[in-house]
Amino acid sequence: MSNTQTTPASLGEPGRQTPIHGEYDVVVLGGGPAGIAAAVAAARAGRSTLLIERYGFLGGMGTAAGVTNFCGLHANVHGDIRQVVHGVADDLLARIARLGGLNAPHTVFGKTWAQAYDTAAYKIAADDLLLSAGVQLLFHALAVGVVMASPVRVHALLIETKSGRRAVLGRCFIDASGDGDLAAWAGAPFEKGDGQGNLLYPSAMFRLNGIDPQRAGSDWSVIPRLMQQAEAAGRYTFPRKTPIVRPQKNPIEWRVNLTQLANAQGNATDGTNAQELSDAEILGRRQIASVAGFLKEVPGFEDSYIVDIAPQVGIRETRRVRGQYQLTESDVLGCASFDDSIGVNGWPLELHLKGDVEFRWPPIPESRGFNQLPYRMLVPLAGAEPPQAGDAPSGGSAKRVGALATLDNLWVAGRCASMTHEAQSAARVTGACFVMGQAAGSAADLALTAGCTAAAVDTKALQSRLELEGAWLGTHTV
Repeated sequence: MSNTQTTPASLGEPGRQTPIHGEYDVVVLGGGPAGIAAAVAAARAGRSTLLIERYGFLGGMGTAAGVTNFCGLHANVHGDIRQVVHGVADDLLARIARLGGLNAPHTVFGKTWAQAYDTAAYKIAADDLLLSAGVQLLFHALAVGVVMASPVRVHALLIETKSGRRAVLGRCFIDASGDGDLAAWAGAPFEKGDGQGNLLYPSAMFRLNGIDPQRAGSDWSVIPRLMQQAEAAGRYTFPRKTPIVRPQKNPIEWRVNLTQLANAQGNATDGTNAQELSDAEILGRRQIASVAGFLKEVPGFEDSYIVDIAPQVGIRETRRVRGQYQLTESDVLGCASFDDSIGVNGWPLELHLKGDVEFRWPPIPESRGFNQLPYRMLVPLAGAEPPQAGDAPSGGSAKRVGALATLDNLWVAGRCASMTHEAQSAARVTGACFVMGQAAGSAADLALTAGCTAAAVDTKALQSRLELEGAWLGTHTV
């Protein structure tokens, strides 16, 4: 007779009365570039604004995942590389520069520019930017669910903190979580991957110190060949073939992006799966140790050592929330224009596929090199039955509440906005996230002023506001 017992699938918890942390005009979830820009725009408009961040610092993947590199601030406009993302982004860049933490832009494949920064300077500058705008910050707070006022209106965001579980009441909410957590809990439909379950692969980022700058020179141009030789000799096996190894502000320190994280089945790690995410952290550190060993064979790197492994693995794609419009691959490669433009994306498709990275560019220098981003991609549909607070979000059982019904008081901004898998590989980067965030924060203010829903915001008024705030919409010469 067996004593084996089956573990139940769930456990009932006692009912509770959740203390209210506060009530705000605008509640922003996530402190990456989208959340930073959204919170600053809303607060500068005079709205009481709370930004909730799970870590003890801002910057999102740029600091928590050690990206240390702004992509998408620039575009190749008919052969002329220029900055095309402005507004709140300029204010942050200026603060980082004053702290001595901003590199001059560097070329990427000779087609565009990216810009490296020091993560410590980014954290300090972001604090200063938000506090000077009047944003209230709540760090070390993890969002766990929502309470809905109706099927299309969010009433409260539930969070877990060191002070216990709390509820944050808001008139408007902006989901800049990257994973689309808030929107999914609110019932917005979403997608993952390419339709076949394939997500963009994550990476584990790290930095090396002790490099001889004179001997290292432009080693990034020879490292691919040295990798091929090392693999041919059977000394190393690399998880992906295209390395990104570049100097930081201080040239004795270089950042390294040369890992690729898969689950037990060999597919890209799903950043919304707790066990896969845990496994990825361990795999990432194992790959880092191997890559760092190889790099000691590179001229100028002989005495290098790991100075920092990012606090978490870098997630490129999880949920993509369905909105009024879904940005597509053809929009990016065809440099699309939209009547409701809120700014531009100048980054190409950057698909992190199994074993490598594939870049797809608009015609350069024949094209203008950027696509506009429509406001409609920030407005989520209300196409799924909202789960109970605390339930794991699921996009598999959508219940339509209207052909294009939208959530009244919620915007999505950043890599979880409404894009196809391919388009998201481009517009997930920093530049586009700044654009989307600033537009969402400004739109929330306009919605409150007009007493209207997110979908009913006057886009012409929004465009005028954004231009007044220094943003560039891609509608005239930059």
